[in-house]
Amino acid sequence: MPAHLLQEKVSGSYTPTTTVTTPHSRLLQSGEGKLEKTPLPAEEDIRPEMKDDIYDPSYQDEEGPRPKLEFVWRNIILMALLHVGALYGITLVPTCKFRTWLWGIFYYFVSALGITAGAHRLWSHRSYKARLPLRFFLIIANTMAFQNDVFEWARDHRAHHKFSETNADPHNSRRGFFFSHVGWLLVRKHPAVKQKGALLDLSDLKAEKLVMFQRRYYKPAVLLMCFILPTLVPWYFWGETFQHSLYVATFLRYAVVLNATWLVNSAAHMYGYRPYDKNINSRENVLVSLGAVGEGFHNYHHSFPYDYSASEYRWHINFTTFFIDCMAVLGLAYDRKKISKAAILARIKRTGDGSYKSG
Repeated sequence: MPAHLLQEKVSGSYTPTTTVTTPHSRLLQSGEGKLEKTPLPAEEDIRPEMKDDIYDPSYQDEEGPRPKLEFVWRNIILMALLHVGALYGITLVPTCKFRTWLWGIFYYFVSALGITAGAHRLWSHRSYKARLPLRFFLIIANTMAFQNDVFEWARDHRAHHKFSETNADPHNSRRGFFFSHVGWLLVRKHPAVKQKGALLDLSDLKAEKLVMFQRRYYKPAVLLMCFILPTLVPWYFWGETFQHSLYVATFLRYAVVLNATWLVNSAAHMYGYRPYDKNINSRENVLVSLGAVGEGFHNYHHSFPYDYSASEYRWHINFTTFFIDCMAVLGLAYDRKKISKAAILARIKRTGDGSYKSG
């Protein structure tokens, strides 16, 4: 069976997707330079329970100098030690056992899904729904990734979408590549992040027992799932050296997952095309999508954050969408939100940069 037919069959299996035919309202720039508002009819609002990840163009940064940076030296030291360990791990890769390579790759993909399919598309955006076994798996995978617990990750990410490229955006790319990549984790948050973040509706996250259970026991769980387990398995089960297990399967693997995720915040906001909306900074970046298992179609994602695929093209360089569709076949994922082709083409015509090529 051809790949595109298989995709259509799996994408529609068991649980249908919900299609949006008109994008959510936002301020759009007309050819005369004026701001126009294109409303979304109430009947097209397929996600009434979620509002706080929709871009708010009315918010503007306050005038005045930026507050003095306050360095978080604990984070700086730990991040430096991790990357030194990862660099040493690179030198050990050629002498690793083949099973250790496979273990590291397996751990990479599972932990990445904990961010992309879990913290991002499920809990931050509510772009699809998941039954308990899948939510449990994604909580475990997210803990393996160690990028803050789901509650904190989703809170920051919703603020990133709602107040994108302002001081209330936790990793505001207007402050430069390094800041949006990792620097934001090494300094105290801008007061606007705390102020606006406190106004977000996080009731859905607080009502999710798994999310709050993870938050309560996050530190010991991370120690076990991100550091102890990936080190002990190769050392105990196939006689890998402890040095190779620690520096390759743990430090190097963890550093790669971190940087692949961070590139969505940095590179995908600076380098690439803006076929869907030229008025926002997020870009389409295929290389980022390769590393971040499908999260590099960022201009599309910021234009349509309620699309479960975070891309127009579903499985194209998008392992996360493939995973969610497979879970739908098993009946574990359902109510996948998807933007209609008509809505996509309307946005392209209205705000695209002219780089769009039909796939």
